[in-house]
Amino acid sequence: MQQVVGGLTSHVDVAQVVLYAFWLFFAGLVFYLRREDKREGYPLVSETPGVRLPRSGGWPSPPSPKTFKLHDGKTYTAPPGNTDSRDFPLKATSPTPGSPFVPVGQALGAGVGPGAYALRLDEPDMTFAGEIKIVPLRVATDFWIESNDIDPRGLTVVGADDKPAGTVTDVWVDRAEPQIRYLEVALSGKGKNVLLPILFADIQASRKQVKVDALLAADLAGVPTTKSADQVTAREEDRITAYFGGGRFYSVATRKEPLL
Repeated sequence: MQQVVGGLTSHVDVAQVVLYAFWLFFAGLVFYLRREDKREGYPLVSETPGVRLPRSGGWPSPPSPKTFKLHDGKTYTAPPGNTDSRDFPLKATSPTPGSPFVPVGQALGAGVGPGAYALRLDEPDMTFAGEIKIVPLRVATDFWIESNDIDPRGLTVVGADDKPAGTVTDVWVDRAEPQIRYLEVALSGKGKNVLLPILFADIQASRKQVKVDALLAADLAGVPTTKSADQVTAREEDRITAYFGGGRFYSVATRKEPLL
């Protein structure tokens, strides 16, 4: 029998061994990544009240808890387990499993549907230099509005109904990625200030106003406020942004209907 050059036997050569080794490695990699992506959001919660899902999280099961060391000296353990105990005002449209849910009562600000948000840490994001990441210009005195750009301070804020809601009093910037994140709005006759995410603000210099198409003017009074006047936590950011996101669907009744 003639020996194949470079072969281990007459039927198995190096190329086959390498191919099988790659298959095993790739299968192991998929298994590892599938377990690692279960570090957040597990154990799962059933959408049907009273029904418990297996705490194993299915196959493959979630990995063992691992403690991560953060840059600020703190630690975070994942998976942390599901600690969200919020009672959402929802009801199913039908008893059929998988049916969509609709909010009960006041939908705007209920934290459901397009206004849903996760419970991130109730602490402000920090820069690697140890500074609070998102702050108003009155705090970040080394930042300014370029003279060629529109300075929104002093402009009137109007809702989707074109009614005035308040006035922009300050601009909140991101120190880590120099850009505007929020406009601070003093609500007319409410005695409170709220943050308007810049992506929901249409600055109309010719009209000297800031249009907020996501909400009606009266809805701005319900925007979640911050605990501190000069900083915003990660959880507060999500709540604020979710309120405006929910407004695109819930603030006007006709928005909830199909276009066709």
